[in-house]
Formats: sequence, C-alpha cells, structure tokens
Amino acid sequence: MSGDDDDEPSYGSGDEVNITDGHRKRIPAAAAATPSSAASGLTRKRSRKACGDAIVEAMLEIAAASKMRAAALANNGDRFSISKCIRALDDLQGVDQQTYFVALGLFENPSSREIFISLKYEKRLKWLQGKCRAL
Repeated sequence: MSGDDDDEPSYGSGDEVNITDGHRKRIPAAAAATPSSAASGLTRKRSRKACGDAIVEAMLEIAAASKMRAAALANNGDRFSISKCIRALDDLQGVDQQTYFVALGLFENPSSREIFISLKYEKRLKWLQGKCRAL
C-alpha cells in the first residue's frame, strides 16, 4: 500500500507506521524524533543501573580502605604492644625496681608505648628515669 491509497490525509513530513488493522498511519516528525515511553524507560533504567554500579563501586572502595586501616592499626598495635614493651624493658640493663614498675604503668598509655619502642636502645632507660623523676 502506498501513502496515496490511504483513507487518511497526508500530514507532510513524518514516519509511516503499520497499525494493527493493516493500514498505515503517518505520525508527525516531532513525535517520531522523541523517544517512546518504552525507550525513555530503558534510558532511565540504564542511568539507574550506572548510578547503582557507581554506588557499589564506591562502597567496595570504602570497604577495602576500611580493611587496610584495620590491618594497619592491628600492625601498629602489635608493634607497640604492652608485651613487646615489657620484653624491651626486660632487655634493658640497670633498671631498678621502682623504674621498672613506673614503666609498667606508663605502658598502659599507647603513646608512651610508642615512644618507648621508638627510642634507641641506649635512650630508653634515660627516658624512663626522667619519667620516674617527673612523678
């Protein structure tokens, strides 16, 4: 069937589409240029999926960063643990009993443990003795 055989008048430029009764119908060019509701729904689904994918990716990055931070804190805690400080204290020569027990009290503080372990071996006893005098 051609456009001239249609019962419906021609509206100028536009696309012809088949309708269910076998006739052809011309739709205006403006309507043909805009996406159908199904196509726009597909576009929305795609953008939601892309947005969802970005959220999932961001959450995975946060989880990975959190695991790395926890591992770093665990390593740091092991490095400056109370038991490690006590072993280092036991290895020191010339520690009197009062200094030893003051040191045990200092090791309750994470900052003090880090300082003690970070000091060079020969400076640890002098630092502890200074802390004893300060108390």
